Amino acid sequence: MFKESSGKLMVYTPIGVPSRKRFESVRNAAKETAKHLNLDFEVVRLDRDGSPIYVYYEGIGCEEPVPLYCDEGKKSGLDEISSSLRNMMFVLSFHPKHQALHKMRNELLKLS
Repeated sequence: MFKESSGKLMVYTPIGVPSRKRFESVRNAAKETAKHLNLDFEVVRLDRDGSPIYVYYEGIGCEEPVPLYCDEGKKSGLDEISSSLRNMMFVLSFHPKHQALHKMRNELLKLS
């Protein structure tokens, strides 16, 4: 585990989520991943109905958050969502703008 935060995982969800279980699966997967990697975590409510739920990574000093996951309006399991998040973060760790993820690449591999 890392001593200081290396960014933040943000779950963007519409106010009127059609399925509470769908939201909870995405939120719990993102929250668990953030906790394990010592990232901050935030849920952002969007003022619209019926849109998918997204997870973004916001790195320290980065201008814009990077999309990692979209539930495409369907319910997925916690393991499937967590795996998708870790895989995308691993790929993102090779980008020069995300040196914090580069430092946690081995930890991302252990989680997989």
